[in-house]
Amino acid sequence: MTRATTVRAVLAAAVLLVSVLITLTMSPRLGLDLQGGTRMVLQATDSATTKADGESTDRTLEVLRLRIDSLGVAEPTLTRSGEDRIIVELPDVQDPRKAAEVIGRTAQLSFHAVQGPGTEQEKGKAAGPTLPDEEGRPLALGPARLTGAGVKDAGASFDAQQGAGWTVALDFHKSAGRDWTRLTGEAACHPAQDERRRVAIVLDDQVISSPQVAPSVGCNVGLPSGSTQITGSFGADEARDLALLIKGGALPLPVEIVEQRTVGPTLGAAAIDASARAALIGAAATALFITFVYRLFGALAAVALAAYGVVSYAALVALGVTLTLPGLAGFVLAIGMAVDANVLVFERAREEYAERSGRSLRSAMTAGFRNAWSAVADSNVTTLIAAGLLFFLGSGPVKGFGVTLAIGVLASMFSALVIARALTEIASRSRFVSDYRGVNGIARPGRVRTWLARRDPQLFRSPRRWLLISTALITVAVLGIVVRGVNLGVEFTGGRLVEYSTSRPVDVEAARTVLAGAGFGDAEVTTAGAGDLSVRTGDLDNHQEHALRAALAEEGGHTTKVRDELIGPSLGDELRRNALIALAVAVLVQLAYLAVRFRWTFALASVAALVHDVILLVGAFAWLGRTVDGIFLAALLTVIGYSVNDSVVVFDRVRELWAKARRESVTTIANRAVLQTVPRTVNTGMGALFILAALAVLGGDSLADFALALLIGICVGTYSSVLTAVPVALTLERSSKAPPPARKRAPGRTSGAGAKRRDPLDNGARV
Repeated sequence: MTRATTVRAVLAAAVLLVSVLITLTMSPRLGLDLQGGTRMVLQATDSATTKADGESTDRTLEVLRLRIDSLGVAEPTLTRSGEDRIIVELPDVQDPRKAAEVIGRTAQLSFHAVQGPGTEQEKGKAAGPTLPDEEGRPLALGPARLTGAGVKDAGASFDAQQGAGWTVALDFHKSAGRDWTRLTGEAACHPAQDERRRVAIVLDDQVISSPQVAPSVGCNVGLPSGSTQITGSFGADEARDLALLIKGGALPLPVEIVEQRTVGPTLGAAAIDASARAALIGAAATALFITFVYRLFGALAAVALAAYGVVSYAALVALGVTLTLPGLAGFVLAIGMAVDANVLVFERAREEYAERSGRSLRSAMTAGFRNAWSAVADSNVTTLIAAGLLFFLGSGPVKGFGVTLAIGVLASMFSALVIARALTEIASRSRFVSDYRGVNGIARPGRVRTWLARRDPQLFRSPRRWLLISTALITVAVLGIVVRGVNLGVEFTGGRLVEYSTSRPVDVEAARTVLAGAGFGDAEVTTAGAGDLSVRTGDLDNHQEHALRAALAEEGGHTTKVRDELIGPSLGDELRRNALIALAVAVLVQLAYLAVRFRWTFALASVAALVHDVILLVGAFAWLGRTVDGIFLAALLTVIGYSVNDSVVVFDRVRELWAKARRESVTTIANRAVLQTVPRTVNTGMGALFILAALAVLGGDSLADFALALLIGICVGTYSSVLTAVPVALTLERSSKAPPPARKRAPGRTSGAGAKRRDPLDNGARV
């Protein structure tokens, strides 16, 4: 073996060994949509005294952490998102009502002097709010003298001796205790039964207790800290919840739940099982396909594909990436796309072997890796751009898809350029493999390539014909968008979407009738697969959702919540705006990258094909009545990356061939380039289609729309990269005055002016 092959083999073995150890010793971090639980996004808003910035939001987060710890939730996760949002993840919490009540309440506890009944303010005193007391009588209060932030501890207890029932005892911090003593001392200066002898304890603008200061307390003496009790008509649960809120501390900022997602554990487990089956079956089909096409070297690529799966999974686990349902789908999808680099290399090696008679298999493989590098790098960069946009502009689970897609792309490049190359270089040194063309799969051209070479179809004799077909397809898609409309998901419109599983089958019409009778006449009821029901409403809080589920239970028996999504209207507007921004940025970034790497005509043509694919995919979903949501956005941006990936491969070959034959017409060059790259396009597309078909059939309802969008997108992208992008480029070239691309200088070191490095496989002999 050469030194380079040895280095690759050792590096591949080391990475695989580490990956296997990580796989066997570490467990993946599952998102709530896979393990079950509730995810909330809280929006902090400005209060009268505090601005909602990063610092105050962090303080709010810590107070929330104390409250959630008191709820006893196992391994909760709280993180700040941006300046004023907090993401709360509560594993295994299926009914978020209690958590939402404790988390979402501002618990702005304050203590006020009572200045008189009604609106009678004490002269010379600053005015405060006027609020009804426990019995509904209005009290004129002074300004807040201290807040719940000064409370050191709070506990609920039952006072059986004095008959006060459940009470909440308060203990103040040192400085707040002095303020409390001063406040009660001033109240004690008024006569007994006078309203001004009372102290009002206000929680969230509601007087929860306004006790009289005991007659035994002297004027300006007051009550010491630690001897204060809040009394009222509390039950045991109310007293405990109140103590929990006060002990957790007052939130520095009011918070509002703008997003809430709940997934049942059975749905998550089913998604994992379905995705695992789809991955195994799809990967097996892909491995058999490339083995059939490329024989021994295809089998070696299949081995590298299996190694890719181990390396990619280990990277996800080692980096602590939270694996979400879309992320799991991205991991499965990347398996199908991982064969792309191998297919590019093998097709280039076939060309090198066929073009130069007498060339050894080993040198043909080396040339194949060298010549395919440009297309491999450019195509993977475009996919990484799409993954980056998903991460930075997506939200929730879509971010996880972007991370897994990016890791998958990097792992696939390592698999193809290190593992597969080391295996094929070792195999190509064997005389048996070199001599028997039917074994290695490289020495013989493929059937598709042979058929195309024999027929030599002139595809671009009339480029406008293909542009008219593309225009007709776009027109049909736009009609679907206009006539049928785009069915935006609750993620983009705001509202609530809940899926239920009932023990008895419930007809949709019967469910609508039951819900209308329960006061939910505006609810949209549809089937959600496997007999489940999907209910979508514009505005539904947690208590109303509980009542809705109870109404369904009367008709369907035991009713279980499978999935629950709540999106506030402001967040829905923001997500919809971010989706449009993501698409616009994707187009501009791809245009900028392609303009740098290629001619401006090629860049505009690739972007035109990209826009063509986006319109057709959205139009297809409009005609089919499928939901357009965040998961669809992930699929759409992936299709953008795939479409540009295909266009890059075609234009990379056009550039290479045109540089070698600068006097030939660009139409002839483009036709030749397309015919040479069609085998790669077909073989790569087949690898992805095997995976997506398995996901669509076995992935369940959760992944059906995702797989369908990618199936449509890959078919459309394969078509447009050849029959839309190339005709657009040829049309633009007619008005371009730029010269043909310059031929690349042969790679290598120089030993003198203009000297070229000798091929390491060339022994220097000449005849």
